[in-house]
Amino acid sequence: MRILAIGVVLSCAAVATACSKSSSENGGTGGSGNTGTGGSGNTGNTSTGGSNTNIGNCSVFPGDNPWNTDVSAFAVHPNSDNFIDSIGRATTMHPDFGTVWDGAPIGIPYVVVPGTQPLVPINYVAYGDESDPGPYPVPPDAPIEGGPASDGDRHVLTIDADNCVLYELYRAFPQGGGTSWDADSGATWDLTIHDTRPVGWTSADAAGLPIFPGLARYDEVVEAGVVEHALRFTVSSSQNGYILPALHYASSDPNPNLPPMGLRVRMKAGYDCSTYSAEAQVLCTAFKTYGLIVADNGSDWYVSGAPDSRWSDENLADLGNIPGDAFEVVYTGDVQTY
Repeated sequence: MRILAIGVVLSCAAVATACSKSSSENGGTGGSGNTGTGGSGNTGNTSTGGSNTNIGNCSVFPGDNPWNTDVSAFAVHPNSDNFIDSIGRATTMHPDFGTVWDGAPIGIPYVVVPGTQPLVPINYVAYGDESDPGPYPVPPDAPIEGGPASDGDRHVLTIDADNCVLYELYRAFPQGGGTSWDADSGATWDLTIHDTRPVGWTSADAAGLPIFPGLARYDEVVEAGVVEHALRFTVSSSQNGYILPALHYASSDPNPNLPPMGLRVRMKAGYDCSTYSAEAQVLCTAFKTYGLIVADNGSDWYVSGAPDSRWSDENLADLGNIPGDAFEVVYTGDVQTY
């Protein structure tokens, strides 16, 4: 189905360089290198020193980027109750990642490649006017969300770990054995700066945000035991507006009580996760510290992650005990439109 900028109010002015990559409603919900699929090849366990959000020697955006900002002390949004009611106060969270379901990996996979990975043409078939042109270093056998036969969002995420650039495609289909790719939309992200889309542009996600920074990864949750960034989640209904760091929306509904893209929720400090699995407790800490960001239209309270054969689906299922009432919305800026 289908952006980024910071202070206590996250604004483009606070990260002038983030708005330099400069508008449409569209959706976007094992091969070469290391993959975050848990399948063939090496999984994406590439954290090195410092922040566990690193990929090789690359940080996933600067430490003061919105994705990496501690919001535990941010003020509660004045419309928090209405936003939570609209998403679903009694609706429980769902881990939209894990091992395998119905023959396909659960979650949004990624592949890590070296700077020498060959570039291939990208042909946009839907939203090329809001996409970053190719070529991209996408391997011919790059993992596809939902598997090669998927009729869903088919996200393909590629990280150049030498040049610290993230490449993301929405509804990607390999052509000629992967010598080129067709996609509805695509975006590139320089992970060394506060990179964003132009206002009103989509990405591979409805909010115009990058996807990879908001994924729960096995190497963080289980191996490091800490997640140091916000998580991506979806809602079934959203309004025609956005809050930074988002810069795009995918709705025509003006209802001010529906969540806008970029809305940030935080688990209430007093919510008790002590009876849950170790994995769920790590994620609860992240929810309380960094929160979750509305990034796409989809099922309510579905939180995103990368598939990995080592996940325990049974342990992750503890997230299904957490109701929407466990969360509150934090104020990170006013709702904007274009």
